[in-house]
Amino acid sequence: MRVLASTLLLGAATAAIAPQHVLKPPKIPSPVWVKPLQSLSEVLKSLSSDARELWDEMALHFPESFEQATGALFSSPKPHTRRPDSHWDYVVKGADVQSVWVENAKGEKEREVDGKLENYNLRAKKVDPSVLGIDPGVKQYSGYLDDEEKDKHLFYWFFESRNDPKNDPVVLWLNGGPGCSSLTGLFLELGPSSIDEHLGVKYNPYSWNSNASVIFLDQPVNVGYSYSNEAVSNTVAAGKDVYALLTLFFKQFPEYAKQDFHIAGESYAGHYIPVFASEILSHKKSNINLQSVLIGNGLTDGLTQYEYYKPMACGDGGWPAVLSESQCQAMVDSYPRCASLIQNCYDSESVWSCVPASIYCNNALLGPYQRTGQNVYDVRHKCEDSGNLCYKELGWVSRYLNQQSVMDALGVEVNGYDSCNFDINRNFLFQGDWMQPFHRLVPGILEKIPVLVYAGDADFICNWLGNQAWTEALKWPGHKKFSKLPLSDLKLSSDGSEIGQVKSSGNFTFMRLYAGGHMVPMDQPEASLDMFNRWLGGEWWE
Repeated sequence: MRVLASTLLLGAATAAIAPQHVLKPPKIPSPVWVKPLQSLSEVLKSLSSDARELWDEMALHFPESFEQATGALFSSPKPHTRRPDSHWDYVVKGADVQSVWVENAKGEKEREVDGKLENYNLRAKKVDPSVLGIDPGVKQYSGYLDDEEKDKHLFYWFFESRNDPKNDPVVLWLNGGPGCSSLTGLFLELGPSSIDEHLGVKYNPYSWNSNASVIFLDQPVNVGYSYSNEAVSNTVAAGKDVYALLTLFFKQFPEYAKQDFHIAGESYAGHYIPVFASEILSHKKSNINLQSVLIGNGLTDGLTQYEYYKPMACGDGGWPAVLSESQCQAMVDSYPRCASLIQNCYDSESVWSCVPASIYCNNALLGPYQRTGQNVYDVRHKCEDSGNLCYKELGWVSRYLNQQSVMDALGVEVNGYDSCNFDINRNFLFQGDWMQPFHRLVPGILEKIPVLVYAGDADFICNWLGNQAWTEALKWPGHKKFSKLPLSDLKLSSDGSEIGQVKSSGNFTFMRLYAGGHMVPMDQPEASLDMFNRWLGGEWWE
């Protein structure tokens, strides 16, 4: 759903163009990367003296954070029962897709689609809208992507466009965390229905499937309804699964493959989306017609964004200050050390540099705000339900999705639903993923497709100040022109009312949306749908 506030103190939540195409896991000694990281204590003995000194220092100052790493880092899988293939309406074998060869323009034989798909399968079933009462009359599919070799099973739920599904674009929606279900986005933000306190289903007139078909995906594994006996604890590995899912989905449903395709998401999706888009674009032969990406209130470039926690918390982001002057000054004093640690992470991309950076920076720059009890996702409100990431509505969604009747209607194979998996959040952090410089991939994406970065201006955790700053700092051919552009008024199509500010140049667009928190579609549904439809329509594309 978002960067997890409840584990922030554990680890919360400008590059040259040349290296931006490199996709690799964080640098960890191979025995650790190949096998699950059961305990850091033995591995730490092999570190250099400087690296060990840094870890010892962080462990001394933040013992509660490092206690999380003393035991097993990979939790037990969810209890599950796999349904037979006969339960599903469609089964697509990756090996069958992989075996299709075609003749290119040179008369040479080549695979119809690229990628290592032989271990993947896709299962799908028709969802009867009348059973759940969600978007009656709209075609829906649910199912699993299976990695049979690694026993990974990703759950997805697809909703056709309410308007013109034969021609409207297709969008993949991703929530963040890392470790939060995208079904949160479905029922709390931008999907066709919301859930009330009595677990009733309420129609959403501002759903993003008003003019687009939308896929909601529970990833990485062991999030939401997804499950596995293995673990995914870095964004690059997750990207391979997403590419396989989309390839097999569009193979099974070619009627959607001809439409434009977009990836949208929020929060830690600021990490996911640059990697996932780069993975898709790296394949020359693909049935994924990727046309743009949208990142909402994302965590993308920590080195730039962390500097803006102080101004956002201290009254310079358009809303009243949450912290005192002394607390604000302490954040100012802490940032240089934070920046130095993040820079070391960027330079080495090593887990041994990136984990200490995450722990120090989150304790120093996010901790003061979090201890006030204010909602880190919305500076205007107190955290009303800490057990559900400050939102009581999230508890309603979880109760609804844990009903056996709902799980049966969707073909779910786990015994229950959790909106967020905190083990995954911890695992990503202790594998060094949190501070990885994935923003370096964005210039390569901009060479091929448009990128929108939007931010609700009442969010603290991935605030608009930091998002504007990293877009203006990004080094790409259009950098100078984009960075110098002022923000101009953004007005609602229907009545001309001001809903935010926007700047756009080349393939790059930044938007500030007024009075929206971390989840813009929940706080400003009409404005977010207006923005979404206009973006898909190409209004800011060059």
